[in-house]
Amino acid sequence: MSLFIRLANRAQDLLDATRAVDFLSPLALRLYLAPIFWVAGLNKLSDFGATVEWFGNPDWGLGLPFPAVMAGLAAGTEVLGALFLLFGFAVRWISVPLMVTMVVAIVTVHWPHGWQAVADPMSPFASDRLGPLAFEDASGAMERLQRAREILQTHGHYDWLTEKGEFVISNNGMEWAVTYMVMLLALFFQGAGRWVSVDYWLACRFRWKD
Repeated sequence: MSLFIRLANRAQDLLDATRAVDFLSPLALRLYLAPIFWVAGLNKLSDFGATVEWFGNPDWGLGLPFPAVMAGLAAGTEVLGALFLLFGFAVRWISVPLMVTMVVAIVTVHWPHGWQAVADPMSPFASDRLGPLAFEDASGAMERLQRAREILQTHGHYDWLTEKGEFVISNNGMEWAVTYMVMLLALFFQGAGRWVSVDYWLACRFRWKD
């Protein structure tokens, strides 16, 4: 065996040794997603009547059938999903309804706005050649953003306003929703992970193989 092969195998052995802490990956996904769904669910429940109206109104809302049922299912799924993800309980099961809520959000809320969550004319997704994934008015958005900056620089305390970050134009595209969908998909196949999940300890206690 050549020296190169021996070194490559040794490097691979070192890489494989990191699997001893592979539970960190699903744990990180769970801890990242849990507050996102918790806040989303509580926002829906905090003014449930307005949420129902938004779900059902075809003119300025989503125009979904049975809006009260749909709003309740969405809010309940997000709140319970956040708790399940946090504690690592029934993670593969709860990932399914959470992915469904993401699909509904992508199709009904974000799809008409294209891909970009934040307008960026330099992004390849700003080209209208990409069809529904594009943000066709990226240049116009930047013009409006520049005008807003000029107004604030002239009439406002711009340095204070931008002390913690620059202003951007929110495009409300599907980028973040798809990102959450991919993360949930990983959890669906990978599970909650070892050691720091209820699922792991339940499996140790109650699951067995013949």
